[in-house]
Amino acid sequence: MLPVATVLSLAALVAVGSVLALFVSAGWWAGVGVAAALLLLAVHDVTQRRHAILRFHPVLGHLRFALEKIRPEIQQYFIERNYDGRPFDRDTRTVIYQRAKGIHGDQAFGTERDVNEVGYEYLPHSTAPVPVDPGAPPPRVRIGGPDCTQPYDMALLNISAMSFGALSANAVLAMNRGAATGGFAHDTGEGGLTEYHLRHGADLVWEIGSGYFGTRTPDGDFDPARFKDVAALPTVRMVELKLSQGAKPGLGGVLPAAKVTPAIAAARGVPLGVDCISPAHHRVFSTPRELVLFIARMRELAAGKPVGFKLCVGSRRELLAICKAMVVEGVTPDFIVVDGSEGGTGAAPLEYEDHVGTPLTEGLITVHNALVGVGLRGQIRIGVSGKVASGVDIVKRIAQGADYTNAARAMMMATGCIQAQRCHTNHCPVGVATQDPRRARALDVADKSERVRRYQAATVEQAVRVMASLGCAGPGELGPEMLLRRVSHTDTRSYAELFDWLEPGELLADPPRAWAADWAAADPDSFRPGSIGVVPA
Repeated sequence: MLPVATVLSLAALVAVGSVLALFVSAGWWAGVGVAAALLLLAVHDVTQRRHAILRFHPVLGHLRFALEKIRPEIQQYFIERNYDGRPFDRDTRTVIYQRAKGIHGDQAFGTERDVNEVGYEYLPHSTAPVPVDPGAPPPRVRIGGPDCTQPYDMALLNISAMSFGALSANAVLAMNRGAATGGFAHDTGEGGLTEYHLRHGADLVWEIGSGYFGTRTPDGDFDPARFKDVAALPTVRMVELKLSQGAKPGLGGVLPAAKVTPAIAAARGVPLGVDCISPAHHRVFSTPRELVLFIARMRELAAGKPVGFKLCVGSRRELLAICKAMVVEGVTPDFIVVDGSEGGTGAAPLEYEDHVGTPLTEGLITVHNALVGVGLRGQIRIGVSGKVASGVDIVKRIAQGADYTNAARAMMMATGCIQAQRCHTNHCPVGVATQDPRRARALDVADKSERVRRYQAATVEQAVRVMASLGCAGPGELGPEMLLRRVSHTDTRSYAELFDWLEPGELLADPPRAWAADWAAADPDSFRPGSIGVVPA
């Protein structure tokens, strides 16, 4: 029931009850009192700014919170499933909500995990932890290769790609304001750069996908003049070309005409009332060589700002073909974002969510090794996304080869998402993933932006504390030997032992046996068939 309808219904009950009490029986005054109390509660719920559920579901929304207080297990049920149906563990969900709300995160008793379970991972602490300076600024990562003239210092945790259209205007505004006040980056997603991304002045990573939304010609091609104008905006700090995303790699998308609102049509540069199509592949390049040359062209049009690409790793041979093209052309992206197949989305076929694409751990290590093997790792920064939520997640990914991390669903949860899993229906109960203005109104921008800021700051702070406990003064001292995994009930191995790690330039000099066949077959002038289409998108 909509909030206005609830208030009006209760007001009508008060009025009818009063008439009955005056002209029929005084006993009706008891009912009038109850209805009046509920009316006052409804008005309070609609006007308060802390809980989006109560703003959109006044009175009835209290049932959810009452159940949580009666049985903690009920709360676990309400937050059991995440954005794409694969659940975070309970500790991670608790951490996100507590940090977003500014609640102290310590708890009594020991770990609730089975530390003897095969697959359990942990970080070995140092007997001589490094002291943490509470006044020191959080670490940042400089992004910008030899051809970049406007490098950017990236935070260790940032807002991952989520488009306006998938998110409501209020959700974008809240995240953007949180990023602006917290000093971290906000990825626009491929749905175009909008006024909501610009209003609060956060540092932006402008993502461009195969639909070239926001920088397209009328027939759907890349528009260099329009790109140059948008890239010149001072808040656009980096440009990211999306090749594929983890939840549905190799698959395009269609936003039905009914959902193409005037605001979305304006942001994406598409006609109103027509299906908005994201192709499964790019039109402006068809080979690895053309891809890296297009990256160089984008960087030139962007006046030297960092330009890179995002992908969910598919065929290692295709990745090596891109690396060969970089070597041959002498052109490198400034960064690569690796998206794991565990990444979330508002809607995708279950087969893609569960069975297509490389998980983040394997994808990250593959990209890191490939760049090391061709001698380019020092020029290219690696970001990662895919179920990053806690400080330990940040530390683990950096130990595996990343430079920084992005989070999507965790930022949604900080913004108020309760994982109702109705993102694709336009009926989000808390105003995060909807274009219904009545539902979006439930999300208070000022309150939720502060939650986003608090969550990011507390998570990075915890990552720094964990690094110090490992004896590391900063992320640059982390390595794969610092992350251990139980591989059987009697054997534990470090990531340095579990995976092969290439030496700088090893692929160019003498490829190891495990890489030799893919390296020999990788062609800078062809995306080899047999993995995920011609060009992953």
